[in-house]
Amino acid sequence: MAEFFKALDQFPVTLKHWLMGHASGVLPEWALPLVSAALSITPILAVFPLMFALTTVIERKGLGRIQNRIGPNRVGIPLTDIRLWGFGQFIADGIKSLIKEDVVPRAADKVVHFLAPIALLIPVLLTYSVLPFGRNMVPLDLPQTGLLFFFAVGASTELSVFMAGWSSRNKYSLLGAMRAIAQMVSYEIPLILSSLTVVMMAGTLSLTGIVESQADVRFGFLHSWHLFTPWGFVGFLLFLTAAAAEANRTPFDLPEAESEIIAGYFTEYSGFKFAIFFLAEYLGLFAMCGLGITLFLGGWLSPVNIAPFTWIPSWCWFLGKLSALIVLFIWLRGTLPRLRTDQLMGFAWKFLLPMTLINLVVAALWHMSGGAVHVVIRWGVGFAMLAIPYWLLGRGFEASVGKRIYRYAN
Repeated sequence: MAEFFKALDQFPVTLKHWLMGHASGVLPEWALPLVSAALSITPILAVFPLMFALTTVIERKGLGRIQNRIGPNRVGIPLTDIRLWGFGQFIADGIKSLIKEDVVPRAADKVVHFLAPIALLIPVLLTYSVLPFGRNMVPLDLPQTGLLFFFAVGASTELSVFMAGWSSRNKYSLLGAMRAIAQMVSYEIPLILSSLTVVMMAGTLSLTGIVESQADVRFGFLHSWHLFTPWGFVGFLLFLTAAAAEANRTPFDLPEAESEIIAGYFTEYSGFKFAIFFLAEYLGLFAMCGLGITLFLGGWLSPVNIAPFTWIPSWCWFLGKLSALIVLFIWLRGTLPRLRTDQLMGFAWKFLLPMTLINLVVAALWHMSGGAVHVVIRWGVGFAMLAIPYWLLGRGFEASVGKRIYRYAN
């Protein structure tokens, strides 16, 4: 039984080795690295766009339930009465985006306008190359620079946003691009600083090494996820908040606030180009969730080191955690109101940034205390050092932005 579950866990790796073994006897030597890269890329290009398609339907149905609506429930198999609970909606949306007219403004820079969505999608896909999706399942294992590569590639998305806004020759698109870039740059700082605590504790920038650093077992059954520490718990919440802003998710979705600035930097996009922006936004969210799972939730590791949890394949644990975080973001979208621009920027600089710096200090003290201090005292002091600044910064931030005032026309 144990051998069966071990084989199931490594089935994707075994399948790739089997295919490479057959290819080595047919293809020339110079083509084998290309085949190996293609076999690593193909599952990513198959699984995550499919997950995006299903997420769009699940999100619309979930928001419908939250808002007391039905949601999509009509589209199914053509020429039949089989509706598939509306899960054929993403196929209809995809066909519509493919055949819809591509409208480009007359004054636009047509080359840059065409390249902007591509320049956004490619860096997002590159971030998946260093994420460990399971045991021995990382497409590109960079021993000392995996996390650095993720952030370096992800930071290039600001360029594509500027390209989209500037090339449209539309003042609303340009203003939306500037606001989006300001938001992305502001929230990248707490995002990176919240990840830095994990790097300090794990002692490596390798994402595989960070997962392996959480494999120790405590109390005889519990894996040492970084989430199970005061600095890890707070760091995970700070990371998720910054990741929501980076992915333009509610309540930080100001770049596409229709009531304020039409549709942000992709106002002048339609058809399949708009669909690429939509796809890149969701893939970026999945990548951020995957990084958060790797840093704080043990990556492919189960929460407990006991059967039958250890029998579940490692890649199933990763995809399960990813699905749970996606559901969380859908729930937040249907629950929280959108922030104002001043609240958005103030929250990053007046609350998130100080909290991530304080969390770095707490993580350093946690590491230096080691086994010299009782675990209860370490937990108590750690939470106190984080709870008191949280309360003070929260009161200060609330006083600076003021209460929300609603005015109605007579």
